[in-house]
Amino acid sequence: MFGDMMGKLKEAQKQMEEAKKRLDNVYVDAVTENGKIKVTATGNKKIKQISIDESIINDYGKEGLEDLLVVAVNKAIENAEKINEAEMASMAKGIMPNIPGLF
Repeated sequence: MFGDMMGKLKEAQKQMEEAKKRLDNVYVDAVTENGKIKVTATGNKKIKQISIDESIINDYGKEGLEDLLVVAVNKAIENAEKINEAEMASMAKGIMPNIPGLF
């Protein structure tokens, strides 16, 4: 029984590492309402790219740009978190399918 549990734990750890690798190649975007800033993040919540329309500097100034950038980055991280949670829940469901009420 204990050996079987250790085997399942090792398998779960291996699957977790595989999921993390997959999430490094999943990209989510967040765009501000005005479409002037786009932030791309991985499923592991790492920011990969930020694109800023040049006109934003004249239209919004430094403080406006900073505010919009914070909004876009937070949206990207939130989108990445949803993807991450879904992947981890799917993986956990496959490992522990027989626990009632868990998922």
